[in-house]
Amino acid sequence: MPVLHNRLSQAELKKLLLEEQEPRITISFYRYFFIENPNSFRDTFYIKLNELKVFGRVYIAHEGINAQVSVPQSNAAAFEALMESIPGLEGLRLNIAVQHEAAENNRPAGGKSFWVLKVKVRDKIVADGINDPTFNMANRGKYVNAQTFNELSEDPNTIIVDMRNHYEYEVGRFENAIEIPSDTFREQLPMAVEMLNNAKDKNIIMYCTGGIRCEKASAYMLHNGFKNVYHLEGGIINYANKVKEAALPNKFKGKNFVFDDRLGERISDDIIAHCHQCGAPADTHTNCLNDGCHLLFIQCEQCKTAFNGCCSVECKDIIALPIETQKALRKGQDKGNMIFNKSRQRMPQLKK
Repeated sequence: MPVLHNRLSQAELKKLLLEEQEPRITISFYRYFFIENPNSFRDTFYIKLNELKVFGRVYIAHEGINAQVSVPQSNAAAFEALMESIPGLEGLRLNIAVQHEAAENNRPAGGKSFWVLKVKVRDKIVADGINDPTFNMANRGKYVNAQTFNELSEDPNTIIVDMRNHYEYEVGRFENAIEIPSDTFREQLPMAVEMLNNAKDKNIIMYCTGGIRCEKASAYMLHNGFKNVYHLEGGIINYANKVKEAALPNKFKGKNFVFDDRLGERISDDIIAHCHQCGAPADTHTNCLNDGCHLLFIQCEQCKTAFNGCCSVECKDIIALPIETQKALRKGQDKGNMIFNKSRQRMPQLKK
């Protein structure tokens, strides 16, 4: 029986990745389709991906598959053939990362986004909190491509809804898009229904990073009585690639937050966010270098230097201590949801 897990440490795996000479391509994909035995599907899928030296994060559930992976360039054709050979994944749309050719702000290039392969079985491929047995993903909104999205966005009868988290919305979004201000997708769904309750006859276009959240959200809106519901095909990633290919106006401003080591890919030159420490224009997310904190926040280059990559003077002082002392300080510590939520002031104010 082949080994279905990684034997090397995270540090060793990351070192091997950075030593690779061959370019990699970051690809995301998902599909809602019924998988009768997710565990069996997972084991077979892991073996096939591992043979192609694919890294990344894959979730399998009865409702389908959701994945973000990094594929060696020489195995790209074999990877596409593998996807096409799996019943239920024929004709799968593969979203290629917008920035896969070069690194930015000392972040890894798009292809070096993952250094380990993890294929996990979950209850759902995106946690939604929906327990209504009458909810049906087959009844979902209409796809809109980049051109149709641009055209509909000019219609005053259209409402554009961002179905991502607050920290994603903060660094980049479509023109005139409204935010559903919550920390999780499961919170957003009922909030979206409530916020748009008086707009059931308007055109509602929902979007997210790669399409998986807004596709489910469109089905949920139809389930709750909305009539003209659309969702952006392939999300922001596909939109950015298509407007570039077709020389269409780009209506997305700023950066697209991504859930890998890059933490963002630039879609336009606009910087619409601000450093959480000094307020200067900035849109680079980082995790506090204090292992007892790891707060996700936005930091400009000046504050990065001043705070040694930390979120506060306290954390800056802690990382200057001996490693054993740092370990003792964080022993038994519960960091909780360490994301800086500026709108709700949930996290402590960053201070100099």
